[in-house]
Amino acid sequence: MLAEIPRLSRVVTSTTRNPREGEKNLIDYYFFDHATFEQKISEGHFYEYAHVHGNIYGTLKAEVQEKLATGTDLLLNIDVQGAAQMRKTALSDPLLNGHVVSVFIMPRTLEELEQRLRGRATDGEDQVLRRMKAASDEMQQHESYDHTILSGSRAEDFAALQQIYLREKTKRSE
Repeated sequence: MLAEIPRLSRVVTSTTRNPREGEKNLIDYYFFDHATFEQKISEGHFYEYAHVHGNIYGTLKAEVQEKLATGTDLLLNIDVQGAAQMRKTALSDPLLNGHVVSVFIMPRTLEELEQRLRGRATDGEDQVLRRMKAASDEMQQHESYDHTILSGSRAEDFAALQQIYLREKTKRSE
């Protein structure tokens, strides 16, 4: 989507987890140690944050505000806890109000998700099992999102997401 749509940018989120092979600070994530992340939470630097799989993830306000100030639309990839917080925050935050659209991309089956997780070979067995348990719970929350995409191929998911974006963009310009 970023390559296809001008004035669209990805929000770089923050985490306390260690970088995976090839990930770069400030590009893939803002990587913080736990103490720094907790300090930023207490100072109110995050729109949302959540404890997930033993780490903390969050969205820095500055990251969103700087990009929105330039008229850029944003893509934000966050878990269900973070999405719920963003939807709630958007109700009272003048910058976000009316501009947050949530999309849940749901695997067709848990078995398919497990194959994908194992296929990417970035997580150990304990992490795969923890992610599978979390996914099962998270899938129950898809109805609280504005849209749900039942995941197929990467191309199908992209086409569905692009249609949602264009529909929402049209709605907001009317």
